[in-house]
Amino acid sequence: MEMNDAQGSALPCGRDIETAWKQPSARAGGEPDGHDPGCEYCAAARESLAVLREVTGELVAEEIQPPAGFATRIMSAVRAERSRHHMLKLPSTEPGEVRVSEQAVAAVLRSAADSVDGVRARHCRITATETDGAVRVRLTIAVGYRGFHADAVEDVRERVRAAASAHVGVSLVHVDLTVEDLYDAPHHRDEAPGL
Repeated sequence: MEMNDAQGSALPCGRDIETAWKQPSARAGGEPDGHDPGCEYCAAARESLAVLREVTGELVAEEIQPPAGFATRIMSAVRAERSRHHMLKLPSTEPGEVRVSEQAVAAVLRSAADSVDGVRARHCRITATETDGAVRVRLTIAVGYRGFHADAVEDVRERVRAAASAHVGVSLVHVDLTVEDLYDAPHHRDEAPGL
């Protein structure tokens, strides 16, 4: 890569670093371009570049193994960052905007659904209309075939609405629930499995 003065590579003596590096020795009869063969700036630049070359060479030769679980942690961070881009605007009486990630809101709503006996929340999708701020929720749940009762779906809907209002500060215009799975569950939460 060619360097030039426009890139800020000129030394205080006026010579660019690239030329100083290409003409490393003033001992072989002087500089061909008439530059002072004993220039302290060129000598210091050559010395620094030689050290840099040695250090980078050692780094290139060194084999580095990432710690266990490194790729998993990176992918988790990438997914979390991606999720943060989906933000829900919250109503506020103060100037400016207040936004919360849809991921955080979904966690609150899944927790509310889980509080109903015989229900386990699965996926939660939140959509908000920018024009009117209407918030809709699509929630999939699994129900225990022994502990599930007929009113549980309506209980889930009510608890999700209450949690959205109390913990997030939004009113849900629509809560769409889908039962996608059954699981073996005791009749009541305090019963031991298999009794």
